[in-house]
Amino acid sequence: MQTRRRALGWLLAGTGASTSTLWTTGLRAQPRTLRLIVPYPPGGPLDIAARALAERVKDSLGTVVVENRPGAGGNLGADLVAKAAPDGNTLVMGAVATHAINPWLYRQIPYDALRDFTPITLVAQVPNVLVVNAEAAARLNIASLADLVNYAKRNPGRLNYGSGGNGSAGHLAGEMFKAQAGVFAVHIPYAGGPPAQLALVSGQVDFNFDNLAAASANIRSGKLKALAVTTARRSSAMPDVPTVAEAGAALGLRSFDISTWFGLFGPAKLPAETTAALNKAFVEALGSAEFKARMATLMAEPSPTTPAQFGAFVRAELAKYEGVVKASGARVD
Repeated sequence: MQTRRRALGWLLAGTGASTSTLWTTGLRAQPRTLRLIVPYPPGGPLDIAARALAERVKDSLGTVVVENRPGAGGNLGADLVAKAAPDGNTLVMGAVATHAINPWLYRQIPYDALRDFTPITLVAQVPNVLVVNAEAAARLNIASLADLVNYAKRNPGRLNYGSGGNGSAGHLAGEMFKAQAGVFAVHIPYAGGPPAQLALVSGQVDFNFDNLAAASANIRSGKLKALAVTTARRSSAMPDVPTVAEAGAALGLRSFDISTWFGLFGPAKLPAETTAALNKAFVEALGSAEFKARMATLMAEPSPTTPAQFGAFVRAELAKYEGVVKASGARVD
């Protein structure tokens, strides 16, 4: 039986059988290596998640090699996969930047975020958190999101907020907040998240929308005061911190929902059978105790979906950020 199965695998490969057939039957004409492109440098949340997943799916999918291909805000790595063969052997760990923000932020982008990719599954979401410098909060009597909004309305232009740069997630969250709450605060861009956080801790700026994992140590030490998380649901890492939508429901912020998310994509025209097989393997990995524990260290929430659900999510995110980016005036040429 083994000989027959091996021979059939070689026959399928030799007659040009589709990759989807090989994926779904488990027949391999030769050892298969799957490339998982991370369009950012090593060490970040996407890279950590990719390597954790590679370890969890090796029994079902074979060897997964994680390759870091940073550049142009993630566009270079995403484009590499957009132009890859639709054979299930090359995937990208895309993100809110590559598939929802960059298409509106960059004047020229080498791929279409919808047409050039096949969604596999959403992997995880990381809440951002609205944090205020603790000393400034005490001085200005800001103990809640409502206090911040009311102060900003009474004192237009007196508050400022920092971010990791024009077009960054923190910048766009700030602009969405200003638009929905009907307030004005001066945006001060920094060269990355760490300098922006340092500026907040030192009192150079009043508030930031920061990554929850990055801000958590300063929140727990009392240097920063967390007013709200930006996702639709509270974070299990800090369940006592309300969402912006909860705390700001009466202030025009009922629909506020923004997060740092990342997920797996293949090239366009990936066969349905291949897509389903990849989705099954990665969704099982996302549900493993080991992966959940790894994501907990990043305060990320594993978020498995079907390919159709992920596709609908990406379309909604792309549409949402069109208005946000245009309102912010941020552009990258």
